[in-house]
Amino acid sequence: MENPSEYLSFAIDLAKKTGKLQMNYFGNISSLKTKSTNIDLQTNADLSSEEFIISKIKKTYPSHSILSEEKTNINKNSEYIWIIDPLDGTTNFVHSLPIFSVSIGLQKNNNTICGVVYNPAVDKCFYAETNKGAYLNNKKLNITSSTTLSDSLLVTGFPYLHDYKFDLSFDIFKEFYKRTRGIRRLGAASLDLCFVAMGRFDGFYEFELKSWDICAGALLVIEAGGKVTDWNGLECPQNGSRILASNGFIHEEMIKLLTNKKYRIFY
Repeated sequence: MENPSEYLSFAIDLAKKTGKLQMNYFGNISSLKTKSTNIDLQTNADLSSEEFIISKIKKTYPSHSILSEEKTNINKNSEYIWIIDPLDGTTNFVHSLPIFSVSIGLQKNNNTICGVVYNPAVDKCFYAETNKGAYLNNKKLNITSSTTLSDSLLVTGFPYLHDYKFDLSFDIFKEFYKRTRGIRRLGAASLDLCFVAMGRFDGFYEFELKSWDICAGALLVIEAGGKVTDWNGLECPQNGSRILASNGFIHEEMIKLLTNKKYRIFY
């Protein structure tokens, strides 16, 4: 990318330094806690990563607000807010599966203006800035050209809470599975979105995520030429309650399935 902003350059550098910190823990977890359920995990790598990221933001941009997954909500009433997932894919990380990331997004007046998703295990840095395109390690990204679900490969995820929505989500999974070349479940939403942006997947849908799961990755999809909305085609909820991301060509087909009246409980 030519002439990245000060903010994007800062976020890329910060994500890479955080990733280096995480690799010191990878395969060597000494502390493990659970959060909302026994499969919602938190490690010393999550906490150390968050502490490192927040300290750098506070030092460099002391007037900015910060929202982070683990414990931090710093409200400075600023037009700028950093939205952070210090370690997305903790369960993968715990099991030494190299599908995890640092996700850093920056919003100005509730609009995401830059985002970085870094997978340190394979040194892959995805980044985007409004109206400047999406990139992976300096290579510009583009979405796929598949025009139908029958030619598409999708990716999704499932929430930690096993309630009626959880059970019904498998019906959605089966519906899409019947209509596509397949569905994958990788366990890191930020990377799922990056993989749509780079053309590995044609579409992604999920529910009950959080803002830090989708902030940076959603911008990457849009800047790569894709589309990101709510399941019903309206504006994507910034809180991550529902997200649909695709190459744009299969978006309406996905909306048609996701808005079936039997799935009204999700709205």
